Amino acid sequence: MDTNIGAKERVTQNRLIGLFKNVLKYTCLGNWETREGNANIEETLLTAYLSRRGYTDKEIRSAIAKFKQAANSLGGGLYNANKEVYTLLRYGVNVQAEVTEKKKMVHLIDWANPMENDFQIAEEVTIQGESDRRPDLVVYVNGIALAVIELKRSTVSAHEGIRQNIRNQQDGYIPRFFTTIQLLFAGNDTEGLHYGVIKTPEKFWLRWKEPCGEPCKPSRFTAEEYPNELDRSVLQFFEPARLLEYIHDFIIFDGGIKKAARPNQYFAVKAAQPRICKKQNGIIWHSQGSGKSLTMIWLARWIRENVSDARVVIITDRDELDKQIESGFKDAGEQIQRAKSGGKLIEMLNAAEPWLICTLIHKFGNKNDGDAISVGNKKASKSLDLYLEELAKSLPADFRAKGDVYVFVDECHRTQGGMLHEAMKHIMGDDVMLIGFTGTPLLHTDKKKSIETFGSYIHSYKFNEAVEDGVILDLRYEARNVEQYLGKREKIDEWFDAKTRGVSSVARAALKERWAKMEKLFSSKERIDRIVADICQDMSTKRALAGGYGNAMLVADSIYQACRYWEVFQSTELKGHCAVVTSYDASTDCFSCTLRCVRGHCCNLIWLRNYC
Repeated sequence: MDTNIGAKERVTQNRLIGLFKNVLKYTCLGNWETREGNANIEETLLTAYLSRRGYTDKEIRSAIAKFKQAANSLGGGLYNANKEVYTLLRYGVNVQAEVTEKKKMVHLIDWANPMENDFQIAEEVTIQGESDRRPDLVVYVNGIALAVIELKRSTVSAHEGIRQNIRNQQDGYIPRFFTTIQLLFAGNDTEGLHYGVIKTPEKFWLRWKEPCGEPCKPSRFTAEEYPNELDRSVLQFFEPARLLEYIHDFIIFDGGIKKAARPNQYFAVKAAQPRICKKQNGIIWHSQGSGKSLTMIWLARWIRENVSDARVVIITDRDELDKQIESGFKDAGEQIQRAKSGGKLIEMLNAAEPWLICTLIHKFGNKNDGDAISVGNKKASKSLDLYLEELAKSLPADFRAKGDVYVFVDECHRTQGGMLHEAMKHIMGDDVMLIGFTGTPLLHTDKKKSIETFGSYIHSYKFNEAVEDGVILDLRYEARNVEQYLGKREKIDEWFDAKTRGVSSVARAALKERWAKMEKLFSSKERIDRIVADICQDMSTKRALAGGYGNAMLVADSIYQACRYWEVFQSTELKGHCAVVTSYDASTDCFSCTLRCVRGHCCNLIWLRNYC
C-alpha cells in the first residue's frame, strides 16, 4: 500500500528532492525562494562546466553572450525564442570571431556522454517578472534550466499544476524564463506524472507510462521497488541519460507547434533501434490516431544521425498519403524529396542525395506494364522472374541504389507481397531494411502475410491502450430497428383490397407487383428521413456527441444511397457538418467509399461500403 497518498504537497516535494539527490545523484542547489537573480541561465554554473570542458575564457564569454541573447529575445514570441535556444543547445554555439577564421563551436551540453554533464535541481525558484512566480522544482543541466515540475497534493488534480505551467508562460507572468525550458511537468501521488512542452494546450498533455518487458528493456525503477507512480515516473524520466536522450531525439518543432513524443512513440523508436543496427525487418503496429507520422520522423532522424551513409525511403500506396508524408517532414524542417515518377525515383536512388525520399509503391513498376500488374498481385499476367528481368532491362546500366537504404512502408498491410513489392526490394538492393507501419486491424490472413513480408512486430500500441491513454475515442455500436414500411401493414392491405375490388386476378397480381416496387421506393425515402431524424436527435441529446467529443458512423448499402442521406442532412441542423468522401481504385475489381457524419469542428458523415 502506498503510504504517500494524502500527504501534503510539501511532503511530496521533499520526497522527490530526496530521490533526485540520493537515487539520481543530482546536485541539490537548495531552496531559492528568497535568492536574488534567479534565471533560466545560471552563468556561474555554466561557466564552471565549460571551463572544465577545456574552452578558453574568450570562447566561454562569447558563447554565453550569444546564448543569453537568444534566450532573452522574445520579440518573435516564445515559440521562436525557444526554437532558437533548442538549436543552440543541440548543435552548439558558433563563437567564430571573424569570417576568415575557422569555425569554432562551443557545445553547452555533451549529448553523447550524459554523465559528463552537471545535473542540478533547485526548489521554490522565485522568478521575477511582471508578476513574480515560483515553480516548485526546476531541473538544470550545466546551469541551464531545461525542465519545470509543478507538484500538487493527492487531493488536488494534477491538472491544476498543468494550468499553472500554462499560465506562467503567458505575457504578464514569466514567459522569458521558459525560453530555455524544454519539458514541463505536473503531477501528484494519485495521477502520476504528466508532461508537455511550451504552448501545449491542457488537453494535449501526456501521462508518462513505462512498459514492462520486451520489446523495450524494462526500467531499473520497477513498480515493486517504487509502488508510488509519481516517484517511479520521475525516476524513469529524469534518469540523466534518458532525460538528455529524450530532449535530443524526441522533441520536434512542427510547423509552428512544439511537440514531444508520446510514450508509445518513444518506446517504438527505442525498440526499433537495435533492429536497425542488425538490419532486421519488422512491423510497428500503432492504433489509428497514435501519431505514426511523427514516429517516422523521429526514427528517420535517428537513423540519419547514427548510421553512416544512411538513406530513408518512405513508401505509400496513395497519392494523398504521399503528399501528407512530404508535408509532415517539411513542416518538421526535413528536406524530403518526393519522387513523382518512376524515372525520377531511379534517378534519386542512383545518386548519393537526397537522403530522404518519399514515393508511391506504383513507381517501382515497369513502364511497359500497363494494367497487367496490380498492387497485391491480384491479377498478374506475368511471372515474377519475367517481370524482374524486364524491370532490370529498363534500369540504367550503372544503376545501384546508393547508400545504406532503410525503407518505411506506410499502411503496410495494403502493400504486402505482389510484384511491385518484389520490384521494390530488387531495386533497393539485397541488404535493404524494411519497416512496416500500420494501425489497421489485420485479418488472420493479412496478419500472416504482413509478418512473412516484413518480419515480426517491433512494437505495438493497441486500440484499447490508445483509448485508455485518451489518444483516441472508444467505439460504441448501437443496433437500430427502423420501420421499413409506410404505416401499418394491415391498413395498407385493406386499402389495396378496396381499390382493386372487381379486378381480375391476373390484373390484381400485376398491380400488386407494381405496388410493391412503388412501396419500396417510397418507404425507402421515408426510412432515410427517419434515420436522419434519429441521428440528429442523438447529436443533440447524447452527451458525448452534443458536447463535441464524439463522432458517429452511419453505414449505407450503396453510393447512391449515401448521397441521398447527404441530401436529407442538408435540410437539418447538421448542414455544413457533412461531406461525402469516396475512394475508388479503377485498377482492381473492388472499391470502397466512405461517408462521414460527425459533430464539431471536424464533423463529417461516414459511410463505408466494399464491393468485391
